[in-house]
Amino acid sequence: MAYIQATTQDHLDIEEIKDNLVVLKNGGACAVLQTTAVNFDLLSELEQDSIIAAFSMLLNSIGFPVQVVVRSKRLDISNYLEKVYRVEQQIRDPLLRVQAEAYRKFVQETIKQNDVLDKKFYVVIPSGGTIDILPGSNPFDWLNRLFGTHTKRTNVDVTKVLIQAKRDLGPKIDHIVKEFGRLGVKSRQLSTQELVELYFDIYNPTAIHGQRIRTNVEDYKTAIVNPAIIE
Repeated sequence: MAYIQATTQDHLDIEEIKDNLVVLKNGGACAVLQTTAVNFDLLSELEQDSIIAAFSMLLNSIGFPVQVVVRSKRLDISNYLEKVYRVEQQIRDPLLRVQAEAYRKFVQETIKQNDVLDKKFYVVIPSGGTIDILPGSNPFDWLNRLFGTHTKRTNVDVTKVLIQAKRDLGPKIDHIVKEFGRLGVKSRQLSTQELVELYFDIYNPTAIHGQRIRTNVEDYKTAIVNPAIIE
């Protein structure tokens, strides 16, 4: 008889999240930066030219791979509408109350016709790893594995990977933050807590509901598929 124990973690590429870094099963590690955005269309022509020139300098100054991720998430604003309604009921001035009611109905009608999306922007900076890139393939493909594409697992010494990654990623992170600053874009590295919450939300989009997620990754490594017996 052979016992087979499987968990959903076998299909994920994250080995550990620790010290503000994501350790992958291929022996590499990644830092994830969250950035603000620039509304390019609202800028003057001169400002647009300046942004383009600064972005060109950023691209020319990078000697390592990065991945830019734009994540759009549909928002549930029912709680916001309930809050607006409660405030509306407390208004004594008839004119202000009518305006508050009109605003609430406008928002309700808007979300019926259009989805309310929350867009967040991330930059992933990798370090190390044992991925072999075939000739003619896209060298950035392996970065996508950070967001859920399965790779072959190797024995990972998390402590060693973290030591090497911190030494390698520190200057890269500082450089990216500085160059984004030239664009008027603020960026910061996500903490361990924020990384755990981010990936938990990615893999469980309907389960988080604003709850505080624990940073101990072992809390989520429970067997969902029961052991099977093969005779």
